Amino acid sequence: MLDKKVAELLNAQINKEFYSAYLYLDFSNFYYDHGLDGFGNWYKVQTQEERDHALLFIQYLQNNGEKITLEAVDKPGIALVNTKDPLVEGLKHEQYVTSLIHTIYEAAHLAKDFRTMQFLDWFVKEQGEEETNAEGLIKKYELFGDDPKSLYMLDSELGSRVYSAPSLVL
Repeated sequence: MLDKKVAELLNAQINKEFYSAYLYLDFSNFYYDHGLDGFGNWYKVQTQEERDHALLFIQYLQNNGEKITLEAVDKPGIALVNTKDPLVEGLKHEQYVTSLIHTIYEAAHLAKDFRTMQFLDWFVKEQGEEETNAEGLIKKYELFGDDPKSLYMLDSELGSRVYSAPSLVL
């Protein structure tokens, strides 16, 4: 059995991960609407990653005999005006998710729940990568976004991203 607080935080994280998927799908749609299909693809892949993160939390809780409670997923409420907005909001969101993972990790540490800490180690590393990727996209956009030819090349680069499922062993 998991510590009650740890189990509650893990269960709440499922909803946060599904919200992240919704948010990134909203970003993807925004880019497709603006003719930046590569950016749209990049965020569609992000959507798939976030969905799979939620499924990993579900599987972990199930493997530990915990009941899953699915909550309603909020509609993304971020007003996107220009094509840089999703990139900036994406970084803010990843920083927020990092704080959530750290909160769960801290609760697991206080409960001496070493198995959950080990499970979360992958997410801690993943969040570092997510923040680095988000920061890198902003930097590239700031370098190339005002030049149509460079933006076209960046969009083409982002269009080549493909999804690969996480390799976390539960």
